Amino acid sequence: MSADAARTSRARQGWLGRLKPDWYLVLILTMVAIATLAPARGAAAPAFGLATSIAIGLVFFLHGARLSREAVIGGLTHWRLHFVVLGSTFGLFPILCLGLAALPAWITPSALAGGVVFLGCLPSTIQSSIAFTVIARGNVAAAVAAASASNLLGVALTPLLVALTLHAKGAASPHAVQAIVLQLLAPFLAGQLLRRWIGGFVTRNAGWLSKIDRGSILLVVYTAFSSAVVGGVWRMVGALDLTRLLVICAGLLAVVLLATWSAARALGFAKPDEITIVFCGSKKSLASGVPMAGVLFPGPAAGVALLPLMVFHQIQLMACAVIASRYANRRDSEAESR
Repeated sequence: MSADAARTSRARQGWLGRLKPDWYLVLILTMVAIATLAPARGAAAPAFGLATSIAIGLVFFLHGARLSREAVIGGLTHWRLHFVVLGSTFGLFPILCLGLAALPAWITPSALAGGVVFLGCLPSTIQSSIAFTVIARGNVAAAVAAASASNLLGVALTPLLVALTLHAKGAASPHAVQAIVLQLLAPFLAGQLLRRWIGGFVTRNAGWLSKIDRGSILLVVYTAFSSAVVGGVWRMVGALDLTRLLVICAGLLAVVLLATWSAARALGFAKPDEITIVFCGSKKSLASGVPMAGVLFPGPAAGVALLPLMVFHQIQLMACAVIASRYANRRDSEAESR
């Protein structure tokens, strides 16, 4: 077998492996199933609500402690690239999602329209954006900076965009500003301020801290869907609605991928920068979205708002695995030129 054939075979096996379901998403769906069969109700509901508030604060504290200010500040020198990524994440996505939410109910189910808009307002992912950029032989340093900056700005921009787009419809809580400050912004800033002293500890213990982080998100999902089930979510959203949502999310991702790819080429970016723009500009963060939904949406609305995000998350992983493999298989001469 030639070297090129061997490399192609390994790449094909790699992206086939990445087409498997995200097992953390499977755990999240398991929490949805548990909440459907045994929702927290009655006297247990306030206790789970308090635990969820603490968990959300913990998640954003860890986000703040992990994000390197040096990486974000250093990456800002590549301002053209970051302008395109942030423009896609906080400009193109919200506009497209607002358009999708405005479509007739037989296309976009009215019960899910708010969740579609919420999806469009979220920041990009960090881990998968960087991972796919590495696989595709893109500009990894710029990907770290772009994804970090997106999440840093998302702490403020996502609630602002949600308030602007959904508050008039009553989807955002009236005291959301207070909740954002206390549950999102304050813990995040505390993590950033304490990073100088706890950054080494967080890095050394990333394994078990990530389990606490992910466990907290599972608790948020269970509490949100418990409230949604008690409120009758499965009477509002049926199998046909979920099928429509699958098509909507796939179409949304295809449009954004094409737009980021076209913008990178039209603006003359080198191939490694193009890869960074495509992967960082086309993703939405499940890790940030779940706790934000718990803060920004009251009661049953939080569980419903998460459905578009969970569907989009799996589609983006599968699609970007294939795209990263195709980028990785390009000739070395193409890797150095546009």
